[in-house]
Amino acid sequence: VVIGADSRTTTGSYVANRVTDKLTPVHDRIFCCRSGSAADTQAVADAVAYQLAFHSVELEEPPRVRTAARLFQQSCYRYREELSAGIIVAGWDPRRGGQVYVVPMGGLLLRQPFAVGGSGSSYIYGFLDATFQPGMSRSQCKEFVARALALAMVRDGSSGGVIRLAAITEEGVERTVLAGSDLP
Repeated sequence: VVIGADSRTTTGSYVANRVTDKLTPVHDRIFCCRSGSAADTQAVADAVAYQLAFHSVELEEPPRVRTAARLFQQSCYRYREELSAGIIVAGWDPRRGGQVYVVPMGGLLLRQPFAVGGSGSSYIYGFLDATFQPGMSRSQCKEFVARALALAMVRDGSSGGVIRLAAITEEGVERTVLAGSDLP
């Protein structure tokens, strides 16, 4: 599974942080991609990471990606009137391998072959639909994600900065940062 995000955090038209890390680990091989209110998404991610840590100790095995996704879904649904949080949960577990779940604002939970979110996502749906192919290699997935993010960053004023990528596999997590001349 390959995930990615830009690094710009905005408050209205003001750029609050140019190098935010929106790829948040909640366990060894489970990450979330955060969009919406930074405070809300960080708080939910921290709560889920805490719950997953206990869960893995109780079961004496790593948590499943679906378990993490359900915990995000339950929090986002329970507090749907108070939160502004769109979450993508992705990772790898021994039972189901690589998985991607989307938890949009309001608390729905869907497993998808790929997922997008945030303000820049509306600019790239056509590219994603035309370019995505099931069974892509890791390098093809990284190129796909990087190109999609670069396109969104060009069109959306609230997106920008660097591109952060993470490839999550059975072996672990490989993180990459693309900046400046490295952007596709």
